[in-house]
Amino acid sequence: MNRKSTPDTPSSDSSPSQLGALVWGFFKWSIGLSVAGSLSLALLVALALAMAYPQLPDISDLADYRPKLSMRVFSAEGTLIGEFGEERRNYTEFKEIPQVMKDAVLAIEDARFYQHGGVDYIGLARASLANLGRAKSQGASTITMQVARNVYLSTEKTFTRKIYEVLLTFKLEHLLSKDQIFEIYLNQIFLGNRAYGFAAACEAYFGKPLKAITVAEAAMLAGLPKAPSAYNPISNPKRARSRQLYIIERMLDNGFITQAQADQAKGEELKVRNANQGFRNHADYVAEMARSLMFAQYGADAYTRGLKVYTTVRAADQEVAYQSLRRGIMDYEKRQHYRGPEKFIDLPSNAREREELIDDTLIEQGDKGDLLAAVVLEATPKLVRAVRQNGEVIEVTGEGLKPVQSGLTDKSPPNIKLRPGAVIRIVKGTTNWEITQLPEVEGAFVALDPRDGAIRALVGGFDFDKNKFNHVTQAWRQPGSSFKPFIYSAALEKGFTPATVVNDSPLFYDASVTGSQAWEPKNYDGTFEGPMTLRKGLAKSKNMISIRVLEAVGPQNAQNWIAQFGFDAQRHPAYLTMALGAGSVTPLQMATGYSVFANGGFRINPYLISKVTDAMGKVLSDYTPIEQEESVRAISARNAFVMSSLLQEVTRSGTASKAQSTLKRNDIYGKTGTTNDSMDAWFAGYHPTLTAVTWIGYDTPRKLGDRETGGGLSLPVWIQYMQTALKNTPITELSAPPGVVYDAGDWFFAEFARGAGISSLGLEGKSGNSELPAADEKKKILDLFKN
Repeated sequence: MNRKSTPDTPSSDSSPSQLGALVWGFFKWSIGLSVAGSLSLALLVALALAMAYPQLPDISDLADYRPKLSMRVFSAEGTLIGEFGEERRNYTEFKEIPQVMKDAVLAIEDARFYQHGGVDYIGLARASLANLGRAKSQGASTITMQVARNVYLSTEKTFTRKIYEVLLTFKLEHLLSKDQIFEIYLNQIFLGNRAYGFAAACEAYFGKPLKAITVAEAAMLAGLPKAPSAYNPISNPKRARSRQLYIIERMLDNGFITQAQADQAKGEELKVRNANQGFRNHADYVAEMARSLMFAQYGADAYTRGLKVYTTVRAADQEVAYQSLRRGIMDYEKRQHYRGPEKFIDLPSNAREREELIDDTLIEQGDKGDLLAAVVLEATPKLVRAVRQNGEVIEVTGEGLKPVQSGLTDKSPPNIKLRPGAVIRIVKGTTNWEITQLPEVEGAFVALDPRDGAIRALVGGFDFDKNKFNHVTQAWRQPGSSFKPFIYSAALEKGFTPATVVNDSPLFYDASVTGSQAWEPKNYDGTFEGPMTLRKGLAKSKNMISIRVLEAVGPQNAQNWIAQFGFDAQRHPAYLTMALGAGSVTPLQMATGYSVFANGGFRINPYLISKVTDAMGKVLSDYTPIEQEESVRAISARNAFVMSSLLQEVTRSGTASKAQSTLKRNDIYGKTGTTNDSMDAWFAGYHPTLTAVTWIGYDTPRKLGDRETGGGLSLPVWIQYMQTALKNTPITELSAPPGVVYDAGDWFFAEFARGAGISSLGLEGKSGNSELPAADEKKKILDLFKN
């Protein structure tokens, strides 16, 4: 409910008893006006009563007060991670509102609220006399009058509107209890920063629930109803502080707090949230996904009916995912050349004008997480002084200037030279401040439970305010070598084993084979090592091995096979380049695909929303993941087991060996991926209880650098996340399923376990769900291995 219109329809809840109560109340109000010296005005107002009363709106619905409530998105544990709606309001029942908050509001707005009948005649007389004497008025608008004005009436200041306000005040007092009226006020009043009601304001200004509010914080919030803009602790901290101190004194004068509590409150340092500061758990992309899903289901009502949306994301996992990806991208950024300040402004000589220009500029630029915007005041090769929006001057020296040395010399080009008026980014290092820059490169990270598909963490980019494009779900990129396991999985069904020997030697295909132009693929390091097992070939990510395997399997067979993992077959043309990951995937698709290996061969459907309730907690929808026994089986359990064995080797001795050596556990599996010309860097890996994928690259594809790889860029992000996510998870050994045996130092499908190599392929019969190579394919495979 948020009606604000001048009443123009007859009341439907009028009764003789109500009218009598209104007449008596209005008579007393007239007496109050008379005391103030306005007898003629009182008579005039009394005359208007008979005319105005039939025009009062129906207020009976206030007995069941239901305001417009924003949609709120929560983590799995119930931590608020996002809020959507024109009005941010967290409806809180009266009994749940802390007494200190009620007392602070009463002290400044209406100390006699529980003693008067809607109009405070003593206060009215005091205010009238004060106004006549041109003294400072204490105000005479009661809480009930404010509810009448804020809920039903327009903001125009006319005599007629004032009449309606007083009449509605008496009507409210007759219909509702004092606690009901106060509850509406505490939830309805606008308090700035898009916050309506004190519960929403507490979160908006202090980032905490109302139940945890202190006396000092309550006094600060209680000062907002009079003028939310003027007393905003974010934009006007000095005025807000002055009013806070005044309210603390009023609380003391009214006996709501003791002298000791007042002294403590006055000395408490409040931690007010920055204007650009989002929710502390950095789940903006998650919240936006939830918003989009709810809007698709409920339409515009999603923003007003108080939906509570519970996600599967774990707050702790989300925070470490955000920090891990951010650190990985910034580590890469440190290796890039300095591109110069974000912009330049001409600093006025007038101090006040200069301060206003700096504030406006920094508000426009905005902080991006811990990358803070600042304006340079002084710049030398040994010292840079820069000012923040709050007037704090930061001095950067020594190692903190190293990233921007190219902008501190006399020969620096104008576009990168640091000088007064330059807008820069600073970050707090371990010991001092450093100058940095916003990265141009982007990234994505997603983690989910491979057993049911619940998304545990999702970071769609470096910074949501900088780029709202969700790279986890929307970025279609080449997966590079991280796609090879799916080709190897198809090969296992065609008779290959981890011990099958394939030749890592040069390949060349002319236009008649490729259908377009000649192709001479290379290994990443440019070297060839000759015959090696499939296990070693995957661990070393040898391109020649993967191409020969795909040629033996058949590109069309492989294209059909990868669709079972959830990939879009059309985005992976049936050509040999599929072996090198030349198709298109999203990070979420990769996480879904790798989860098939992690859970023993089942295809899962990732999901983000676990439950949706209305404002009162009634469950509207409750998602229960499909039991694994009922899930779609994508590959056989033995295929998933052998592939996990191969991917475990990658993290033990291959391109991702840093994973096991850093995490000090062997129950992790995965594959690095670096695309052609190092345009995309991937790492996709899993533990039996958690799959996670990292991608780093430019939105408009370009080289990351000749030495930049998935193992060097994306793997460290994955490791840092897993260090926390698996901290209390015991080592999990995979059990060998039926149909596999351990023979001659490796795992085999049972029918291929007599010896190792091509002689034991067993090229007849069936394995899993796919046909083995026909007799006419046998010679082709043998020839490939020989060549």
